[in-house]
Amino acid sequence: MGRLRKRIVDFLTRELTKPHGTYQRTAPNDLENLKQAIKKGDVLLVEGDQRVSEVIKYLTQSSWSHSAIYIGDELLRRYPELKEPILRQFGEEARYLIVEALVHEGVTASPLSKYIDFNIRICRPHNLRRDDLQQILDDVIAQIGDRYDIKNLVDLARYFLPVTLVPRRLRRSALQFASGLPTQVICSSLIAKAFHKVGYPIIPTVTEQVEARGAGRRSWRERLGLGGRSKQRAWLFRKRPVRLITPRDFDLSPYFEVVKFNYLAGAGFDYKKIRWAD
Repeated sequence: MGRLRKRIVDFLTRELTKPHGTYQRTAPNDLENLKQAIKKGDVLLVEGDQRVSEVIKYLTQSSWSHSAIYIGDELLRRYPELKEPILRQFGEEARYLIVEALVHEGVTASPLSKYIDFNIRICRPHNLRRDDLQQILDDVIAQIGDRYDIKNLVDLARYFLPVTLVPRRLRRSALQFASGLPTQVICSSLIAKAFHKVGYPIIPTVTEQVEARGAGRRSWRERLGLGGRSKQRAWLFRKRPVRLITPRDFDLSPYFEVVKFNYLAGAGFDYKKIRWAD
């Protein structure tokens, strides 16, 4: 039974990760510009071209189906004894690596250039402290090599269902339905968990609290008969479960900056020099 289950899982995985015949890239990407612009800890969003990508994009109502976190040359710096095998595997790209979680491979390091021919976006955590950045990098790097055990075939089979039938209110939760395959297959949970550990917000639920100033003693306004205690506004943040964090949340988050790296947005861009097709 175990072998049969493995064959079925392998078949479903292959079908899910097959690329579509057509893919529309909005603009050409410049790899050198990307390498110069991106920084460690940045989140790279990708508009994928696989079947599972289309499902995720529909359920999240977003262009972004995958996310990865940039670690640069951290593997070379941290593991000098592994320098040779790392360079053999990635070559010069070993200095420009991302960590991502994939359906079949689990958590793995990949070259930044892997997605250069896709629509991509850089999201940068604003004002992230250096020590928290190191803790985030520690967390994601420690998970390289982890594999996700798909315990329930429903976890894969659900991606073959007609997702257009999923009600709007259930679209986000549909990504983490069943018991085996967590949302880490789109990598956003892996990244969100690392940011949550250091208390960095992505898309929290924020509620306002109004508190009286100087509770326990009368204010000068009260003593003079000019009115009651003044009020102060406070905000209470609640983390969203990491299983429900999707790639688009990094794009929508007010705490992540969108970094323009494409040469079309560079200093040399002049729309007057564009050659428009007839």
